[in-house]
Amino acid sequence: MSYKIAIRSFKTLSYVGSYKKIRDRHIKTYCAAVIGAGYIAYKQSQSNKAEMKEIIQLKNYMAEPVTPVSHLEKTQNDMKTQVELLIMTIQAEFCRALEKEEDENAKFQVDRWIRKEGGGGITCVLQDGRVFEKAGVNISVVSGKLPPAAVQQMRTRGKNFEGKELPFFAAGVSAVIHPRNPMVPTIHFNYRYFEVQDNNGVQWWFGGGTDLTPYYLNEEDARHFHLTLKQACDSHDKSYYGRFKKWCDDYFSIPHRGERRGVGGIFFDDLDTPDQKSAFQFVTSCAEAVIPSYIPVVQKHKDEAYGYYERQWQLLRRGRYVEFNLIYDRGTKFGLFTPEARYESILMSLPLNAKWEYMHVPKPNSPEEKLMKVLQEPRDWVQFDQARASA
Repeated sequence: MSYKIAIRSFKTLSYVGSYKKIRDRHIKTYCAAVIGAGYIAYKQSQSNKAEMKEIIQLKNYMAEPVTPVSHLEKTQNDMKTQVELLIMTIQAEFCRALEKEEDENAKFQVDRWIRKEGGGGITCVLQDGRVFEKAGVNISVVSGKLPPAAVQQMRTRGKNFEGKELPFFAAGVSAVIHPRNPMVPTIHFNYRYFEVQDNNGVQWWFGGGTDLTPYYLNEEDARHFHLTLKQACDSHDKSYYGRFKKWCDDYFSIPHRGERRGVGGIFFDDLDTPDQKSAFQFVTSCAEAVIPSYIPVVQKHKDEAYGYYERQWQLLRRGRYVEFNLIYDRGTKFGLFTPEARYESILMSLPLNAKWEYMHVPKPNSPEEKLMKVLQEPRDWVQFDQARASA
């Protein structure tokens, strides 16, 4: 590349002015011109390399990508690369947004790890902050052969693979934020991409969602959260929010308790339509909606007063969170079934503190009972907001 640029630069010199003048000049001048053209070519080459790294935004991530940068540079049109760069960006932006709400000395611990069978991840955890008791934002980029338990789980969802050897690629970002103040809700989000190679070729799909788990119900917060997600969905398909909101209510359910984990949000899986590019753009919009859906709620409530009673209720609700994650959550199960799984990262979603109390029942007409009614009977927050506006 540099040689071609040097030749082109020299030809340009021959056209500017007259070739005779250049020819008649002292040999040192001639050599200086060639060296100058070569230097310009070298600087241009270095600039091109810098521009490529700038596209990948290495300086803005929490750590070096899992995949070697040289490979990412060569495969920028590959969906696996695009997804990895997206989740690296989402992780860094969310971590920094959370740190801005914390005291100055509260920072994320960054743990970059490598998986022996292929890939690795970057786990970022903030613990014992003034605002966030525990905040975990994890990305993973893993590959290998699908274990039988994972294959069976996917078949229950209608995935039919042909062949014994099933190479897979999975990349995703997952976060769970447990605030210290009971008036600030917990948020969870996860966005992921899968590829599986079988005898018929490559099957791919996206999955994910964002949901809110308050300890005390604030209707304005719930409406804001849902409307932000609806706007992200509507920019791609007007049917998405309604479908994925119901899916979220049904998925984040604790059947043995007869209640939902929180006030919902959106959830989807096995998304492979209308095409790969469109599905990726939709997932990007959903991931980018996390900060505007949640950070304003944190800012609104993080300094509110609370007491011992509110703290105990928060710990009880966190116990329900643990029950769902360990018994029902599909992502947790897939991670635990994956060979060479990194359990510290898989279980980062669990809170530092939780509580279980035998046969606990909220007091009648209390704020705690108000929350339980919504958890037992999910509400359509968008229609609720529209009805209030027209009243």
